[in-house]
Amino acid sequence: MPKEGNRAGTVAPPEPGSPGRSPLVRGLASDHPAGHVIETHAHSTHQVIHAASGILRVTSETAVWVVPPGRAIWMPAGRPHALYCHTEVALRTVYLRAAPPGLGDACRVCSVSPLLREVLLRLAGDPAAAGNPHLQALLFEELAASEALPLTLPHPADPRLRRLTAALLADPQDSRSLAAWAGVLGLSQRNLIRRFRAETGLTFREWRRQARLLAALERLGAGRPVTAVAFEVGYDSVSAFIAAFRETLGCTPGRYFPTGR
Repeated sequence: MPKEGNRAGTVAPPEPGSPGRSPLVRGLASDHPAGHVIETHAHSTHQVIHAASGILRVTSETAVWVVPPGRAIWMPAGRPHALYCHTEVALRTVYLRAAPPGLGDACRVCSVSPLLREVLLRLAGDPAAAGNPHLQALLFEELAASEALPLTLPHPADPRLRRLTAALLADPQDSRSLAAWAGVLGLSQRNLIRRFRAETGLTFREWRRQARLLAALERLGAGRPVTAVAFEVGYDSVSAFIAAFRETLGCTPGRYFPTGR
C-alpha cells in the first residue's frame, strides 16, 4: 500500500474507494507533524483539503498555495500536487466525485464557514456520515458559497524565471531589484518585465509582495511575533507590513490569527 512520509520518493496518501464503487462523498482524517511531506500525487476524485489546525503549503507545477488554519483548498481531480506541513497539521479531507457549482477545474484556497467546518469534520471523522444526503447537500451548498482567498502564487514555466522565483521563495528578504535580476538572468529589463507578466499574470513587484505575504502567513501561523515576521519577510517597517497584510486580507495579522500562540 502507498505510504506517506517525510522524504522524497513517497507517494499519495490512501484514497478511499474507487470512483466507480464509492459514494459521492468520502472523508479521511489524518494528523501530521511539522515538516511532514506528502510527495507529488494526484487523485481520480476531487478533494476538499481542510486544515482544521496548522499551516499547510500545497504546491504544483503551476502554483503554490498556503492554507492557514481553518481554511481549505479545493483540488480538482487529476491535478498533481504535493503537501508540506509547516506546523503540526490536522488534515480533514473530503473526496467528491462531482464538483459543486462554481468550483470546477481551478485550484483555490477558500474560506470555511462554521457550518462548512462542522460538515467537513463530520464527513472526515465518521465513515457512516458519507452516505447522508443531507450532509452532502450542505457540503455542496457551503462550498459553492465559499469565498476564494488571495493565497495563490503562480509559478512561471521558463527555467530562468523559475530561478528567480525559487530564490525569492527561499529568501523573502531578497531585495534585489528587477534590473539586478535581469543582469543575473542574462535578460534585458524590458524582456524580463514582459516574460514575467506573461507567465505569471503578475508584475515582478506584485509577485514578490504575494510571496512575502504567503511566507508571513506560514511564520505567523507557526507562532512567530508580528514584529519579527515583518523583517523576516523583507519589510523595512512593521507598519508597512501590517498595511500590506490588511490591504490583501482585509484585516491585521493580529485579527487574522486571533487566538494567539
